[in-house]
Amino acid sequence: MATVQTREYRKARVNHSIGYTVDSIRVAERVRRIKPSPSTSAAERANQLRREGRSIVNLVVGEPDFDTPLHIRQAAGRAMEAGATRYTSLAGTLDLRRAIAAKLARENGLDHGPDEIIATNGAKSAIYSALAATLEPGDEVVIPAPYWVSYPDMVLACDGVPVSVSCPEEQGFKLTPAGLDAAITERTRWVILNSPSNPTGATYTSAEYRGLAEVLARHPSVLVMTDDIYEHIVYDHERFEGGTAPHLLTAAPELRDRTLAINGVSKTYAMTGWRVGWAAGPRSLVRALDTFLSQAAGNCCSISQAAAAAALDGDQGFVAESVAVYRERRDATAAGINAIPGLSCGLPEGAFYLFVNCGALIGRMTPTGRRLDTDGDVVMWLLETAGVAVVAGAAYGLSPYFRLSIATSLETLDDGVARIARAVADLT
Repeated sequence: MATVQTREYRKARVNHSIGYTVDSIRVAERVRRIKPSPSTSAAERANQLRREGRSIVNLVVGEPDFDTPLHIRQAAGRAMEAGATRYTSLAGTLDLRRAIAAKLARENGLDHGPDEIIATNGAKSAIYSALAATLEPGDEVVIPAPYWVSYPDMVLACDGVPVSVSCPEEQGFKLTPAGLDAAITERTRWVILNSPSNPTGATYTSAEYRGLAEVLARHPSVLVMTDDIYEHIVYDHERFEGGTAPHLLTAAPELRDRTLAINGVSKTYAMTGWRVGWAAGPRSLVRALDTFLSQAAGNCCSISQAAAAAALDGDQGFVAESVAVYRERRDATAAGINAIPGLSCGLPEGAFYLFVNCGALIGRMTPTGRRLDTDGDVVMWLLETAGVAVVAGAAYGLSPYFRLSIATSLETLDDGVARIARAVADLT
C-alpha cells in the first residue's frame, strides 16, 4: 500500500530541498539540552566585531599561534605523494599507533600496545566517543570545576548527569580526595581529570594523584578519564618529583585497567587543524570505541595520521622552544594583570591560559551607570569598551573569574592588558 503524503509533509520536503528552515523540524532533546561552546561563541563574537571595523584584541582562542613544524608538514607531503590518501584502519594506521605506544612508554612510563590505542578526529572526539560508548541514562560523571567548557555538555548529550565539584583557588583549583569522595555515588560512571587544566593551568603532583587513587580504590566500578592534551606545556618542573609532571598512571598504576588516557597532537605540536587525537586504555573499552566510531565517524584523516606519527617520532625541539615562549608570555602578562587594581591571578603551572580573579570588580559601576553584577558583565564591559575578548569564569563552572589565552604574541598581550587597565580604571 502506498504511503499517503499530506500537503504539509510535501511542503516541508520542498522547503527542505531548497534550503529553507522549516519550523516543523523537531530537534532531539539531547541537542536541546546542551549549548554551543562558550569559548567558540566568544571567538565568533570577537571576529564579528572585527568585521564591523572594531579594533579587537582576541584573547579567547586556545590555539597555538605557531606554524606546525616543517618536518611534520613535510611528512604529510611525502604521505600524499606516496598515495596514502585512502581509508585507513578505523583505529588508525599501525605506524601511528606504534608511535603513540612508543611515546606513552618513553614519556609517561605506560605500557599500551597498538591494540589498546585508537586514533580519533581530535582529542575532543575521543572524549565524546568514550562517554557515548559507556553512559546509560542517569549515569553520573564527576567533573572538577573549573572545567573545560565541553565536558558537562558532552555528558548531557550522552544522557548522563554531570556532577560538578567546586575546586576553589585556595586549593589550587584542584580536586581533593575529600571532594572526590563526597561526589561519588552508586550512579558514578566516570571521573574526568584534566592536567594541566584548561582554564587554570593547575597540574597535579604524584602525591595529589595518590590521594585521589586512595579514594578510587574504594569504588572499583568507577572509570577514570585523563585529558592530557596540555601535558607538555608545563612550567617550573622543579616542583614535581623527578623534575617532570606525572601521569596519573605513573603515580597510581593500579588504576590502569579502568583508566582511559586521552591526548593528541593539537596543542603540543601546533596541529589544531590536523585533527588527530587518541585514546589509550583497556582493550575492551578501546574495542567499544572502535565499534562506536565505525558508525559515527570512521577513521581520521590518513594524511594527518602520517603527520602525527612524524610529530611523535621526530625531533622534539619545537616543544621546548614553544614552552619557553609561553613561559615568557605567562610571566609578563600575569605581572601586567596583577598590577591592575581589582584583578589578580596566580602563575599557572601549565597550559597557556590565565584564570583572572575579577571578584573585586563585582558591584562596581561603569561611567554610564551600569552595575557589574557577574563575571559575565565584566567580560561584556571589557569587550564593549576596551575591545578585549575574554571568556567569563561562569562558562568554566567557577565565578568570579575570566580566562584569557596567552597563545598569541607579547605585543598583542601587552595591548590587551593595557586596554583592560584603562577599562578598569573607569569603574567607580
